[in-house]
Amino acid sequence: MRRVVITGAGTVNPLGHDLDSSLQAMAAGHSAIGPLDLPEIDRLSVKIGAQVQGWHPETHFNTARLALLDRNAQFALVAARQAVAMAGLAADPARSAVIMGTAGGGLTTQDAAFHAVYAEGKSRVHPFTVPRLMNSAAASQISIEFGLTGPVFSVSSACASSNHAIGLAFQMLRAGMIDAALAGGSEAMLSFGGLKAWEGLRVLSPDACRPFSAGRNGMVQGEGAAVFVLETAEAATARGANILAEVIGFSMTSDASDMVIPNPDGAARAMAGALADAGVGPDAVAHINAHGTGTAANDRAEAAAMAQVFGPRAGKIPLTASKSLHGHLMGAAGAVELLACLLPLREGILPPTAGYLGPDPACPVDLVVTSARPIALTRERGVILSNSFAFGGLNAVLALRRA
Repeated sequence: MRRVVITGAGTVNPLGHDLDSSLQAMAAGHSAIGPLDLPEIDRLSVKIGAQVQGWHPETHFNTARLALLDRNAQFALVAARQAVAMAGLAADPARSAVIMGTAGGGLTTQDAAFHAVYAEGKSRVHPFTVPRLMNSAAASQISIEFGLTGPVFSVSSACASSNHAIGLAFQMLRAGMIDAALAGGSEAMLSFGGLKAWEGLRVLSPDACRPFSAGRNGMVQGEGAAVFVLETAEAATARGANILAEVIGFSMTSDASDMVIPNPDGAARAMAGALADAGVGPDAVAHINAHGTGTAANDRAEAAAMAQVFGPRAGKIPLTASKSLHGHLMGAAGAVELLACLLPLREGILPPTAGYLGPDPACPVDLVVTSARPIALTRERGVILSNSFAFGGLNAVLALRRA
């Protein structure tokens, strides 16, 4: 089967509006979590989040195009433009795919439409409400932008959506179904209705995201997108492309046990499956970017899953939980967290986790805190895992290394 590499990356997220600014913020351990700027904020019990600041869509799109774009699709399109520009995508459009993950789709559009009809008593909504809110809008808009006529679809598996999307692109490339793909995720759930729904679950923190830390009290929502260009190593090498990373394994599992309470067994099988798919053992893993939401149950379950896969070494593998920096981007979480995996692969450093107050005995992990930590990746120990574990017990894990 063919080797698959990443040759382009683009992003709009709370840490930055492009790859370089985002990686710099991650390396510095900068947290973008702060007070939300939203209408009717006083009616929300949780008033913090990680918003994309300074976003002016009119600088990226003309009026006619903007009328068709929810905030979700705006982020996705700009991230895709950056990724394509970096990669210099040159594949046959008919052999190129677009696969995007999202949990909520055009939730901002949906929220506004519901408010107009139910709260304001209006009899009609914007004529483009449906093409703006549908989950596949971002994928379709990207395919239109670049004229890509191969497989185009969206994946919606809650917080594992973009890892599923990237993993499916990897599998399709490796199997020879396509020659290139734009894959990632986009999310824009920071609307009044969206936040009210999440408040009902009572899993949101009122002050900070502190994954694996003593005193952690919940997750913090974020928004944004990340998109990657994936292609075969043979094609990338032949045209002299700059290779950011190689994707070497992917696995997806289901807990099949509970809608909101994670089961460590499902997460463990996903991590072990990604390693088996890559043809390497647990000892090859040098770093893990954790799902790490900052909720008591999720972090405890992830630590237990690591213990199942790595045994006594689980507490010695450097772990980063980047949601503490950019918030939980739901369906786009895995894509933005994959950016954090580029730091050890490109720069030899591990980004720190913010908000740490001290160790939790229930989570015996080697969490990178305070400042970035250098890491020397070797041939024997150079694999990085990126974990995504979602509500509904849906798990997706990617394995990467230097090409």
